[in-house]
Amino acid sequence: MTAGSGIASSLAAISCVGLFVACAGAQDGKPAGKSAEPKLEAFDAGTFTGPIQVDNKWMPLKPGTRYVYEGTTIEDDGTAVPHRIVINVTDLTKMIGGVRTVITWDLDYSDGELVEAELAFFAQDTSGTVWRMGEYPEEYDAGKFIAAPAWIHGLEDARAGIMMPATPQVGTPSYAQGWGPAVNWTDRGQVDQVGQKTCVRAGCYENVLVIAETSAGEPDAQQLKSYAPGVGNVHVGWRGAGEKTKETLELTKVEQLDAKGLAEVRAKALEMEKNAYQRSKSVYAHTAPAEQ
Repeated sequence: MTAGSGIASSLAAISCVGLFVACAGAQDGKPAGKSAEPKLEAFDAGTFTGPIQVDNKWMPLKPGTRYVYEGTTIEDDGTAVPHRIVINVTDLTKMIGGVRTVITWDLDYSDGELVEAELAFFAQDTSGTVWRMGEYPEEYDAGKFIAAPAWIHGLEDARAGIMMPATPQVGTPSYAQGWGPAVNWTDRGQVDQVGQKTCVRAGCYENVLVIAETSAGEPDAQQLKSYAPGVGNVHVGWRGAGEKTKETLELTKVEQLDAKGLAEVRAKALEMEKNAYQRSKSVYAHTAPAEQ
C-alpha cells in the first residue's frame, strides 16, 4: 500500500501511482503487450487459516483506520505539484483465490484533483507475511473516468505477491509484490535498511524499516518506503537516475474512524465495487461480491 498505498498503494495506491502508471487502452484500460514473467513467490491458499486480520507490525490494517499522506511530485519542467493520498481500511472483505482478503479504499489527489481511486486487497498468512491479492484502480482526468487497469490473483495470469515479509531482514532477496501481466504490474520489493529513525508531521519514529521498490518498466528508479512498527508506512522517498516523478510523501495523520465514518467509507467502497463490475468485465466481474 503506497504510503502505501498501513499500506496500501497504496499500501497500494501509492506504489501504483509512483512506480507504475497504467496506460489507457481497451475496455478495462489495459496497455498493449505483456512483461516477461520473473521469479514469483510461492503462493498457497492453505496457509491462510487464521481469522481475517492483518496485524504484521510493519503493516497493520485495522478496519476503520485512515492514513493521510501529503507531499509533492515533480513535473517535467521541474514544478513541484502537491500530492495527497488517503488510505481507508474498510470493514469489508472479499474472497480471492480461496482466501478472504481485507479491502482498502484509497484516494489519490494531484494538485487538489482526484486522479485515482482504488480498491486494494490484502491477506496475511500464518507466518505473518502480508500478501497483495490484487487491486481495482480507477483513473480520472478532470473528473472523468478514463481507465480501470485491474489485476486480481487468479485472473488473466495475475498472481498475488508479498507486500510485507513476516520478518524483514537486510540482505534477503527481492520479492514480487504481485504479478499482473495484462496491465504491466511488475512491482518488486527488497529490504533496504532497518533500525532507522524517521520524523514526519505525524510524529517521530524509531526502529524504522525501509523497503526499496522498483518495477520492470523503470529499472533505474526506486521508491523508498519507510515503515514504523505498530503504525505502518510513514514516509515515501525515491532514488535512482531513472526516477521520473521524484515523489515524496509523509504521514500527516493517522486516525481511527467512528462508526459513522466507517459506514461512510464502506458505502463509498461498495459504490466503487458496483462500478467495477460494469467497467472491468474481464477481471472484476469474475470476483465474488465484497462482504461486511
